[in-house]
Amino acid sequence: MEDKMLERLTKCPLCKSGHFLNSKVIKDFAVSHESFSICNCTNCGLKFTNPRPTVETIATYYDFPEYFSHDDKSKNLTQFIYQRVRKYAISQKIKHLSSLKPTKGKYLDYGCGTGELLYSANKKGWNVTGIEPNEKARLLANSKLNGRIYESINELPKQNSFDIITLYHVLEHVHELRKSIKKIIKHLEPDGYIIIAVPNPESLDAVKYSTNWAGWDVPRHLYHFNHKAIQKFGDIFDLQLIQESPMIFDSYYVSLLSEGYLDSKQSMMKKYWNAIRTGLKSNQEASKSAINHSSNLFVFKKK
Repeated sequence: MEDKMLERLTKCPLCKSGHFLNSKVIKDFAVSHESFSICNCTNCGLKFTNPRPTVETIATYYDFPEYFSHDDKSKNLTQFIYQRVRKYAISQKIKHLSSLKPTKGKYLDYGCGTGELLYSANKKGWNVTGIEPNEKARLLANSKLNGRIYESINELPKQNSFDIITLYHVLEHVHELRKSIKKIIKHLEPDGYIIIAVPNPESLDAVKYSTNWAGWDVPRHLYHFNHKAIQKFGDIFDLQLIQESPMIFDSYYVSLLSEGYLDSKQSMMKKYWNAIRTGLKSNQEASKSAINHSSNLFVFKKK
């Protein structure tokens, strides 16, 4: 009998095709140590976790101290480095927002975590709003941003529209993929931008670590987008892909986590050394093709 905590998909969550095949079995190293199957859609290229936890049961899989994006504190060396890199990444993201819209404007961060990015953007003159389903993270964000963070997009006033909407490493977590994206697009100004960052299951670090690659992050990551799937995403939602760029730091961070999954007994020094080597090699290899970095950033506009 099917586990009531899981739901089995009969169609690809992106293109609705019924043509998909079992691809890999991946272990949840972070929380449950359960194994989950990854299916590969032969039509659009999307890989997706199937069966997967339901909306009601997924929360328990986020309940672990290393889920850094829901926390502001540094408890160990890896978290300390993560927080330092996050500060630099925030400054780069704000520069990117301003390059798209120099006059600033209305900005929505979907899956804003503890609100660090929104707080910094607000100080730079952006009119900010956030969506964050995790209660702990949302409370932290609202303490900085005076109640401008909502639990879901359904709570947003219908008349609210935005010049830029970002989903940084969020799209892979969204249960109702098509419904959610359609709702998000309704809140986008006609000349606005949607920015999406996702891990890439065809990167060199993904290939090297195989089933130990931290970018799978099952079952929290419901989807795994290669370049073909991202292009199909644009076609389905009538969006034009106008810009793409690598997220250089991700290869090092994902490789570090992957080294721990590969061999939990290796020394900290060896783990960091191997992760730096793999991350560097992954970035160097990806720079030849420009599309196979560990994570990529995609900018879309309405067609």
